[in-house]
Amino acid sequence: MYNQIAANKRNTWFLLILFVAFVVGLGYVFGRAYTQTEEEALGLMGVFGIVAIVYATISYFASASLTLAISQAKPLEKRECPELFNLVENLSIATGLPTPKIYLIEDTALNAFATGRNPQTAAITVTRGLVEKLDKLELEGVLAHELSHIQNYDIRLQCLIVALVGLIALVSDIFLRSIFYSRRSRSRSKGNAVFILIGIVLALLSPIIAKLMSLAISREREYLADASGSLMTRHPEGLAKALEKISMDREPLEAANKATAHLYIENPLRNEQGMSWLNSLFSTHPPIADRIARLRGMGA
Repeated sequence: MYNQIAANKRNTWFLLILFVAFVVGLGYVFGRAYTQTEEEALGLMGVFGIVAIVYATISYFASASLTLAISQAKPLEKRECPELFNLVENLSIATGLPTPKIYLIEDTALNAFATGRNPQTAAITVTRGLVEKLDKLELEGVLAHELSHIQNYDIRLQCLIVALVGLIALVSDIFLRSIFYSRRSRSRSKGNAVFILIGIVLALLSPIIAKLMSLAISREREYLADASGSLMTRHPEGLAKALEKISMDREPLEAANKATAHLYIENPLRNEQGMSWLNSLFSTHPPIADRIARLRGMGA
């Protein structure tokens, strides 16, 4: 179990470093395509970096409330579901985390997600179907999984990743428009022709590459949350059985969309079931059968 947690963390850091390097490289290529010297390109890269920081900061502070609003999640009172609150409180005490706020989506589909900037502002959202259809050990496994996302700061990481993906798409679009429509692009010297060509290729491919990187990070964090959650409860079978029930539930979650799907414990859109190699690259979650097998391997 500990080896798997360590491996998931290493994989995440590798992917995140690769992601940041890609963003920096993209800024450099675009800068050279727009300028005549390397010094000017580095200066433009600095502007690119400042814009990235501002964009990420705005996304960071706005994402949690926006996600809850989009998901139609409503605050839940303890008197409405005391067993659920007791499970969350007990797990929070055991792990030394502040007890997160709990929200409910009135939907019979089985799902849950965590959001927030940090453990102090975190919230766990569950569907009505999850609360009603899982037994106590299964529900505890799901809640431990979501608390692990909070403990591992996955909620913060996802905010930053989403901001980076959005920024790359925005900058790539601006670059392509400027290349093909601005007068300045037609008057550039031949010395920048190579960087212009590389920039066009990267502008076309970078949103796809960025999305693939973000999905790879998301899948690694799901594996990590499974392992960390099982460490919290000392009962991997509870989460394994919960995932089995969730996977057999064919009902899509109506409040979910492509922008929020990666947050849930399992894909709420129910459109990634045929996990071919190509589909798996664009999947928001690892194959659920693989997750269950890993969990049962921990309990062996």
